[in-house]
Amino acid sequence: MIEVSSLSKKYGNHLAVNNVSFSIKKGEVVGFLGPNGAGKSTIMNIMTGYLSLTSGNVSIDGFDIIDQPEEAKKRIGYLPEIPPLYTDMTVREYLYFMYDLKKVSFPKKPHIDEITRLVKIDNVIDRLIKNLSKGYRQRVGIAQALIGNPDLLILDEPTVGLDPKQIIEIRNLIARLGKNHTIILSSHILSEIQEVCERIIIINKGNIVADDTPTNLSKNLSSDHSLSLRVVGNEADIQKILSSVPNIKSIKCLGKKEEGSVDFVLEPKPDCDIRAAVSERLAERKKTILSLHSGEMTLEQIFLRLTDDTDRGAYYSKETESPKSNTPKVKLNLETGEALVGEQTEAEKEYKKEDK
Repeated sequence: MIEVSSLSKKYGNHLAVNNVSFSIKKGEVVGFLGPNGAGKSTIMNIMTGYLSLTSGNVSIDGFDIIDQPEEAKKRIGYLPEIPPLYTDMTVREYLYFMYDLKKVSFPKKPHIDEITRLVKIDNVIDRLIKNLSKGYRQRVGIAQALIGNPDLLILDEPTVGLDPKQIIEIRNLIARLGKNHTIILSSHILSEIQEVCERIIIINKGNIVADDTPTNLSKNLSSDHSLSLRVVGNEADIQKILSSVPNIKSIKCLGKKEEGSVDFVLEPKPDCDIRAAVSERLAERKKTILSLHSGEMTLEQIFLRLTDDTDRGAYYSKETESPKSNTPKVKLNLETGEALVGEQTEAEKEYKKEDK
């Protein structure tokens, strides 16, 4: 669906995007993560044709965004960080205007009515946009992106400035849209990315430093693969049950931290996932699990490690390849196994201005 090859973008001497390559298959929901100034918005704006590129290629469903912009843009629905709304129009007037602007071939009223029901703005369709709440304005912005039923949706910070209830509503909407569309989602809310996206691309200083599923990123970057377990019962009985579970390397009892239960730390054998086996064996013995969680890194910890400037300047000495992309998903130090971020370019050293 999307092919980005050797993409670079310069603003004067500042290298905002540095030789980035990745591909996204049809039907994927991909999260773009990175600190402010990392190059996320620049890449998204180039993909939509809003910005020119310095070098490289971007194709949408086989159409080059530079050489065949009209065909490529027909397949894109774009929600910028600030929705492009005309606030003196009603919702209906605005969506009809966007329909005409995009030269959509579907019957106008049924098409717009279907979209407004999908994003749940049919109850405010005749209200002025300037009188709507922030949450409803975001929904109107998503509605305009859906006009023409594009295959690809690019959503840049779709929940910025919303309250927790509105964030949940927009997140649920994105999850529903992901069933029928390819989606690229940029957000600073890491829990949102983890809930909605099946794949994550992390960008730092114009470079892709990770590209994989949240689960694989956690496994690849974590040195601690242990499980923390709290289960109701006495220590001797539970120890005996756990000893019968295959692929457990070691069992350590931490004692009682809650009345009537015992805590354990389980170390699995290399490349073994013992969670299901532990749960099933304890259930067979009618033991109640109060908690079971992994010691692997959270998405927040992954993000901080990969974008921490203290790691910059280290050399890449080993990489693992993503099955979905030609981009190395994680750069690893051969001796320590820790993730590394690449060397700072001369342009970055000379010019520190943030990429907007």
